Order: sequence, then C-alpha cells, then structure tokens
Amino acid sequence: MGLPSATKWTREQVATRILAGDTLFILNGNVVRVPPSWLTSHPGGNLAILHYVGRDATDEVDAFHSDETLQKMKGFVVGRVELGEDGWVPFVPPIANGWVRRMGRDGKMEWYNEARPLKSTEDSDTSPASQILLKKAQAGAEETQTGPTLAQLQPTPNKLSPKTEKMHSDAYKELHKRVIDAGLYKTRFITGYGPEFVRYTLLALISAVCYYKGWLVASALFLGLFWQQLTFFAHDLGHVGVTHDWTLDRLISIFVADLIGGMSIGWWVNNHNVHHLVTNHPSHDPDIQHLPFFAISPVFLNSLWSSYYKREMTFDAFAKVLISVQHKLFYIVLSLARFNLYANSYGYLAKTAFEPKRFRGGRWWWWTEVLCLGLFFAWFGAVLKGCGSWPNILTYLLVSHVAASPVHVQIVLSHFSRSTADFGPVESFFARQLRTTVDVICSPRIEFIHGGLHLQVTHHLFPRLPRHNLREASLIVKEFAKERGLEYAEFGFVEGNGEVTGVLKQVADQIKIIGMVADSEVREAMQT
Repeated sequence: MGLPSATKWTREQVATRILAGDTLFILNGNVVRVPPSWLTSHPGGNLAILHYVGRDATDEVDAFHSDETLQKMKGFVVGRVELGEDGWVPFVPPIANGWVRRMGRDGKMEWYNEARPLKSTEDSDTSPASQILLKKAQAGAEETQTGPTLAQLQPTPNKLSPKTEKMHSDAYKELHKRVIDAGLYKTRFITGYGPEFVRYTLLALISAVCYYKGWLVASALFLGLFWQQLTFFAHDLGHVGVTHDWTLDRLISIFVADLIGGMSIGWWVNNHNVHHLVTNHPSHDPDIQHLPFFAISPVFLNSLWSSYYKREMTFDAFAKVLISVQHKLFYIVLSLARFNLYANSYGYLAKTAFEPKRFRGGRWWWWTEVLCLGLFFAWFGAVLKGCGSWPNILTYLLVSHVAASPVHVQIVLSHFSRSTADFGPVESFFARQLRTTVDVICSPRIEFIHGGLHLQVTHHLFPRLPRHNLREASLIVKEFAKERGLEYAEFGFVEGNGEVTGVLKQVADQIKIIGMVADSEVREAMQT
C-alpha cells in the first residue's frame, strides 16, 4: 500500500495516496498510515483522525496520547517527508470538503460526498478566505466526480504566516516540555481527589437522608449537585487523566457516568475529542451545534451540515422563532440540557450496537455501558416510584436535573463568546486553542464549583493533565504567552455570562434585520 518506512515521500506522493483512500498524517516528520481496522477502532473516534488527514498532527497527537501509545504508533510509520524551513505544507483533509469513505454496493470502500463546501467570499477575521463550511449535498444532483480532487486538497492562501505558525508550534513543544518537567502529569490522589471524594460522599448521603425523611425537594437538589460534581470526575476519566491507564479509567468512568449518572461515557469521549480538535468550527464541532435552540454565529442561519451528527442543522421556521429570543431562553434551555445528553448517549449506543469490534479487548465496553445504564434506570426508577404521586415524581425529576445544570453554563462560557472562524489547516494547534477558548476567573477557594475546569485554555492545550494541576500549569502558560505576545483570554463569571448572552443577542438581532430587509423588499415589489 505504500513505500518502505525508510523511504522519503514527496508531497505529491502523500496527496496521491490520500486521493486513493489512504488515511495519512504527519508525525515528527514521519508519514503515519492508519489502517481501516484501526480507524474504526480508535478510542477517540474516527473523526479525531479524519480531521488531520494530510496535516502535521504532531502537537495534537502529543497532547492526547501517552508515551506508551506514541511508541506503538511507530508501527504505523510508512515513510518520511521533508518538513522544510516553515514545517510541513498541510493538505485540506477530504472531510473538510464533505468527502468521506464508506462501503459501496460492491463491498469495497469508496468515496462519498455527504456535503458540499460553502467557501468564504471575503477575507476577514470573522470569515477568512480559508474558511470552508459545509452544506448538505443536494439530493438527486448529478455526480461530477468520484472523489476529492488534488485541487481540493490544496489550502487556500490566507493572512496566516506559515513561518509564524511554525514558531507557535515550536513554542507549544517547548511549553509542553516545561509542563512535563514540572511533574504536572502526576495525579494528586490524596490532596487532589481526597477532598473530592469526601464531597461526593456527603452530597450523596445528604440526598439519601433527605429522601428517607420525606424531604423530596431537598433530596432532589442534593442529588443534582452530586451529579454535577461527578460530571467533572467523569470528564477526567474520559481524558484518561486519573490513573492514566485507558482500561482502568474507562471502567471507572462507566461506573460513574453510566451507572450513577445515566449517560454514556463512550458517547461523551467520542463527542468531546472532536470538540477539542476542531474547537468552535461551525460544521465540525458538536459542542456549538445546537440548532434549533442556539446559534452563536450568523453562519448557522445557512442550515449548515454537521460532519459529526451527519445531518443538516436546519434553520427552519421553528428555529427562527427560538433563535430570535435565544438570549432570553439561555438559562431555561441549559437548565434542561441533561435530557438532551441522555438522548445523545442512547443514540450513540444504538448506532454503535452493530459496529465492528471497537477499542481494546473487543466490545466489552459496549455491553458494560448497556448493563450499567440498565442498573441506573433500575435504581433511579425506584427512587422516582418511591416519591408517590405523579406531581412528586415530576418535581423530583425536574429539581434533580435543574440542580445539575450549572455545569452546562460553565462549559459554554469557555467557547460561546470566542471566534468561530476557520483559518484552515495552516493554523497551529497552539494558536487555535488560544483563539477559541477562554478561562473563567475564579478564587481557588471555590474552584471546586467549576470542577477546576474553569481553566479551559490550559485544559485545551493539555487535555490529559489532571485538573488539580491546571492552576499551576496555567501560570506557566500565561507567562509563556506573555513572553511571546500571545493572548490568554479570561473573564469573570458574571462578565462571561454577559459576553455569551451578548453574542446570542447579536445573532438574534441578525434575524430581525433579515426580516426587516425581506419585508422592505416585498413592499417595494408590490409598489412596483
């Protein structure tokens, strides 16, 4: 399928193999080929790889993988490339133009165009020339090509300097080394998770005691707070940031997320890794794709295609009504967001029920999740049944779920007010994370409320870093960014809420303006 690993590949050879269907990316000057069997078995999901086809993924791979995994990747190296003074000149991954591989009628893999590219007609900070959004492929349209072309793989020139982005990439490597040398990947089980487990236990016990006493509202409130705090622990485990052993962290996370929380950790990891890698991209980041309830950029009014959900995010009449008042519905919608997480979780497990073996050791993870979700419905169903009347059951259900919702507000604060522009594959991992992510300023005494994840910038740069070490790491990152004149964005919790609702209002106002223009055109046409 390729050349010997010692052979030096030209850029043209890499492009030829990509167009032929190979999944290739660059890692420390090596060409890594991901076989189809591993693409479907990748613990982080196949999209985490497909978004980096033809690109230098060194920084991203280092950020998300342990030394053990990096060592194993050497077995997938099929050649080397010449990086050049400004690094590797990246290709645009086929998925960025709507091209994916799927099984054809003859049983062989073939290219399929699931969406068509919507390219920017301007070159601004909000809509750069390099921006490629996706629209649903037109049904019945005559196919003019059987796969992506060489021209589609070439990045569009933009304002970014390859030399500057190479400097950012080198700076990230140096910064990562500082974090490693500081010992910040070591989990603080006693001083870090010790107080956490005490907090989890107290919240669960208080909820149980209140339930036993018949204080149902209080019990539901503390159960919701218990879920809210456990979300942060499940998050750490999903990033393999607790024991740093994939199997052990996955087993613990299934117990925490599925059995206690009723949500699939498998879905969350699959979703969250994509969010980390293509942060704030309207067509690719599932964490900002919330139509018909929210649109954080006017581009969503174009009914874009989601490469993650594999569907059109339709801006229809219903969405138009909700988006026009989204800044007013913000807290109401987020208070019920947990129900949407259930739907996404169970949809993911249903979709993966008949997929080939995934992850390490086969399909044990899927059966374990299904079993634990069944146990969740058993215990939580018994809790609801014990409430007695239907009004009591509904009250307990709503209070417990609303009480767990502050975590959703905290998460969206870190991204909703940041840039959604796509600067293409030339932009470095370091620059993209600084541009699309913001911290929430918080006193160390109350940072447990945010689960330590208010330091989102540092978390996005080093996702496997134990969260109890994020504060110390953030000081290193801030100093580093200051030395190089880079932005490290942060705001207070109240200010952040204002920023987010302000962005939502701006998009809502766009709808009103569009409506006014349409009414004016209708009146003009009638007069004519």
